[in-house]
Amino acid sequence: MSILMVNESADFTTLKELLGVTDGNLASHSKALEAEKYILIEKQFIGKKPNTSYKATKEGKEAFQNHIEALEKLITKG
Repeated sequence: MSILMVNESADFTTLKELLGVTDGNLASHSKALEAEKYILIEKQFIGKKPNTSYKATKEGKEAFQNHIEALEKLITKG
């Protein structure tokens, strides 16, 4: 099975709203994912406002796919 990524990237506000997490929670988890090279974090300014976007790397997509497959195995054996 192949996982389809709907968006190539997402910004901080979008992820925060989708995941229902706090600013600090999202920041700490995204740093951990970046350290594992699962995501790329890009910071820029749009006008005078800072904008942070996140993009899954090839390694991150593969790790996510493996995680989903492991969960599916648990479900089908249960």
